[in-house]
Amino acid sequence: MHKSLWALFFAIFLALGLHADEFNKMATGEPELIQKGDEKAYCPICGMSLKMFYKTSHGVILKDGTAKQYCSIRCLAADYPAIESRISKILVTDVKSEKLIDAKSAFYVVGSKVPGTMSTVSKLAFGTEADAKAFVAENGGEVMNFDAAFAKAKASLANDVDEFIKKKQKGMYPMGEKIYNAKCEKEKIHLHDFNTISELKVSVKKTQVCGEVNEQELQAVSLYLWEIVRLEAHEHKTTIHVEKDEKCPVCGMFVYKYPKWAARMNYVENGKPVTHAFDGVKDLLKFYHAPSKWGNYTKHKDSELTLLVTDYYTGDAIDGMKAFYVVGSDVVGPMGKEFIPFKTLSSAQTFMKDHKGLQVVEFSKIDEALVYAQDK
Repeated sequence: MHKSLWALFFAIFLALGLHADEFNKMATGEPELIQKGDEKAYCPICGMSLKMFYKTSHGVILKDGTAKQYCSIRCLAADYPAIESRISKILVTDVKSEKLIDAKSAFYVVGSKVPGTMSTVSKLAFGTEADAKAFVAENGGEVMNFDAAFAKAKASLANDVDEFIKKKQKGMYPMGEKIYNAKCEKEKIHLHDFNTISELKVSVKKTQVCGEVNEQELQAVSLYLWEIVRLEAHEHKTTIHVEKDEKCPVCGMFVYKYPKWAARMNYVENGKPVTHAFDGVKDLLKFYHAPSKWGNYTKHKDSELTLLVTDYYTGDAIDGMKAFYVVGSDVVGPMGKEFIPFKTLSSAQTFMKDHKGLQVVEFSKIDEALVYAQDK
């Protein structure tokens, strides 16, 4: 009787995957996915399948109700600087129950024999201290709380990134490049339309722009597109160059100090080229609507002007008259509330959702009253 009970217990223990040799990070049933949209099944930072790495997954609920879910505490650490001020709650998968629980109350096992997810050191969470200690007894590691485990994840982030880049250079990047060159319809891939690798991955899968690919091939080509092709294009982007002595004609500040907010207006007057640099779209718009208010300047027709603004996501110099602007967000520029510019409507809409924006407006719809309303 005792032997049969022990055999049953041992079988259940193995089924839970709690031995390092047997441990499987994949969800045994349907994973609890909290993101919305087609890309809900993928990590927004690395693009990996959340189901495949469910037992190390972490999630966050932002103050506006938006949910994000990562394959690991490492990817949470990578995204943390961008969302820290907006986080309401952090969740983690309890290895034993496979339910999402409050990360702050979880017991983490750090440094066990189980390989890490996107990290050289594994970090697994349990709902009870007893479960964590039982895992340590079999697999090694140290039990600690979320704050301690997260501190280790942040401290090792740079090293983890380097290590996994080396691995991808040997495997995933070459595979992705081969698929990209052999199967992808390159002219149909517009990388600036995507804000995360998970969005790109879903698009590649749905549109079959790279043909029919399995999950590993999909991850490989998505990584290659996102981390190689996109960044190579980014290195050759056009930015707004500002000389160190250029001051904004509206506020008088040196514009070179604020490159991510730089804007520029060019026109020809009396046969001579004239250019003005601004430390934000708002000041450019003030000048555009009433140039004489800021000095001995005259109003010009739109057809006589070239307006350049800086895309908030990419840093590219884009056509200010064709850009989409988010108004009323929680992101402020050097002069306070700003018109946040984007090349694509989808990027503007994503930003508006993430940063509590009030509306997306086109250049032609921005009147002087709306400009000065941002100063209130």
